[in-house]
Amino acid sequence: MRFMDSITLAYVAGFLDGDGSIFFQIIPRKDYKQKFQIRTSIAFYQKTVSVHILEWLKEIFGVGYIRYRKTGVSDYTVVESKEVQKILELLQPYVRLKKKQIELALEILTKLNHKKSNEDFLEICKLVDKFGELNYSKKRIITYDTVIKSLPL
Repeated sequence: MRFMDSITLAYVAGFLDGDGSIFFQIIPRKDYKQKFQIRTSIAFYQKTVSVHILEWLKEIFGVGYIRYRKTGVSDYTVVESKEVQKILELLQPYVRLKKKQIELALEILTKLNHKKSNEDFLEICKLVDKFGELNYSKKRIITYDTVIKSLPL
């Protein structure tokens, strides 16, 4: 990750506020102890004709990937939780519209790094559900309720 001055960080934070997303998903994983994984993502969206902005973001962060969609919109996405956490920590002081999302995201990511038990994992799943409410998520199928039915306590 390249050094970014406060002006660049403020610009990227504004980009995240307007044309970006932070999200968490609970994904089934048979090979995981809790049978589920918490996937985190940060994404920036732009018309493909202006994809150079996304390429610049990828260059300065040094992680993630760009998808060129048939819809004419491309996205730059980072899914590695440690990298997402670094980016959110850098942008946190500058974000205005997604302040609550970043605060909760950093709480979730910190708890993920320290989870030891099924109870810890369930607590994180509750926070992921709360995050979905902040994002007005309508398509979530797997929630805390799904996970608790499958985990022995």
